[in-house]
Amino acid sequence: MQFEVWAPQADRVTLHCADTTRALDRDTRRPGWWTGEAEAADGTRYGYALDDGPVLPDPRSRRQPDGPDGLSAVVDHERYAWRVPWAGRGLPGAVLYELHVGTYTREGTLDAAAERLEHLVELGITHVELMPLCPFPGTHGWGYEGVSLWAVHEPYGGPEALKRFVDRAHELGLGVVLDVVHNHLGPSGNYLPMFGPYFTDRHHTPWGMAVNLDAPGSDEVRGYFLGSALAWLRDYRLDGLRLDAVHALKDTRACHFLEELSTAVDALAEEVERPLFLIAESDLNDPRLITRRTQGGYGLHAQWNDDFHHALHTALTGESQGYYEDFARAPFEALEKTLTGGYFHDGTYSTFRGRGHGRPLDRTRVSAHRLLGYTQTHDQIGNRAQGDRLAAHLSPGLLACAATLMLTAPFTPMLFMGEEWAAGTPWQFFTDHTDPELAEAVRRGRRREFAEHGWAEEEIPDPQDPATRDRSCLDWSEPAREPHARVLAWYRELIALRRAQPDLSDPDLAEVRVAHDEAARWFAFRRGDVRVAVNLGPEPAAIQLGLHRARVLAAWEPVEAPGRDGVLRLPGESCVVLGQG
Repeated sequence: MQFEVWAPQADRVTLHCADTTRALDRDTRRPGWWTGEAEAADGTRYGYALDDGPVLPDPRSRRQPDGPDGLSAVVDHERYAWRVPWAGRGLPGAVLYELHVGTYTREGTLDAAAERLEHLVELGITHVELMPLCPFPGTHGWGYEGVSLWAVHEPYGGPEALKRFVDRAHELGLGVVLDVVHNHLGPSGNYLPMFGPYFTDRHHTPWGMAVNLDAPGSDEVRGYFLGSALAWLRDYRLDGLRLDAVHALKDTRACHFLEELSTAVDALAEEVERPLFLIAESDLNDPRLITRRTQGGYGLHAQWNDDFHHALHTALTGESQGYYEDFARAPFEALEKTLTGGYFHDGTYSTFRGRGHGRPLDRTRVSAHRLLGYTQTHDQIGNRAQGDRLAAHLSPGLLACAATLMLTAPFTPMLFMGEEWAAGTPWQFFTDHTDPELAEAVRRGRRREFAEHGWAEEEIPDPQDPATRDRSCLDWSEPAREPHARVLAWYRELIALRRAQPDLSDPDLAEVRVAHDEAARWFAFRRGDVRVAVNLGPEPAAIQLGLHRARVLAAWEPVEAPGRDGVLRLPGESCVVLGQG
């Protein structure tokens, strides 16, 4: 088979394949590339030696059977016989579910996760969003320090297990989205700098030097990340990708990397004749990300909307630390602004940042389904000192209110695993670094970070302690017990209602009408003929809806539709969805 590697700084490149070695030849058509042939089949181990250096894994390795530091292995994608014909499932109308393979089940494998997918079908989920799967040190971790961007973490089951998972998901009608990290690679097992200028000191990120997207040699580096993204979609039949922290992709070229990526993905969608999409995580509040390329944007299909989360979180909890500061002054007003305009920060001053932030969203160009709304994510839980979920602090009634606001909002909703039954398990930050010095540095850094906010060292879970991961695994006995069963039934009812009521699928932000009383702690909005009301306060609220003929579509507590006076009398910590009578 043909082997090739980009190593522009090397004078010699030697392929070590099974029990043989051979020198590769320079590719005269592609500067910096080396090529050669050798006997190999699926599973054959191989690596490259640059000049007189050690044998290294392939930067484009499809499999790392022995982890990031081991040899690569050949993967023949044609060997897998796909069972399920799949026409794809696009993003409009979706309900996503963020899932971490290592803690979704106690076993922590793709095969074990696949056995629990019927739960998501019964819930009404349309797409599973898997957190990163690329190889990383050890067995357990979040996955955001992965390397080998074409490969699947071996303890999760490797490439074949991911294909089985996707096949099973598609058999059940579920789309599959994968979280990919292009803004940095892990500090352990990252051999890319030895092969070429994959990183540049022209820009810096929270992880150090930036990925080289605009300095000399960046054509091939961009091709590396583009190729990885397309390989996930093509070779594993995924339906979309979530792009981690795209604001850390520093690129000054006229055609931004994200525009090039969206162009390539749209072209692949035409080739494979099924919808494919890209969802960005971004801290920029820049509508260019999700504006069509023909209208001057980058052409990504959607982005996470942290502003909605922050407004909702502060309204529910009253927290005001860190970035919540901007929202905590008037959380109900912030929630109204996000529900009607998409962004809260749209050029307004951010006290947290000490500057103006964001840009207005053109509601005539951008549909609301391009913004993902959520009450919790891996970041918003796991980056807390103790990984505590909303369920650790809020009553079932307030959790139901949060779910109602999220699942009836105009955004594409996304749940974090276990949220749907108010999971009592935390989801904490955990690692499994095999390098003792790195492990200790991570442990000290985590504790130092939260010590600055008043936490005692012993209160911060040790990321390297296996018990930290174990505590974070879902308890699948909970959904059958109260109060978890009632919360789960409410989520199922709301998702079914979202699908049954056309007004709840309307992506026009301009059509949302809001009313609220921050002092009385109630919030209501209208979408077509559907009215949604939540009472976050402990006392009953009288809400003037001006609606004289209505029927209750869904209610957390028993409630009567408004009478002739048009007033809804809503119990404390409760919520209701009303339709035209």
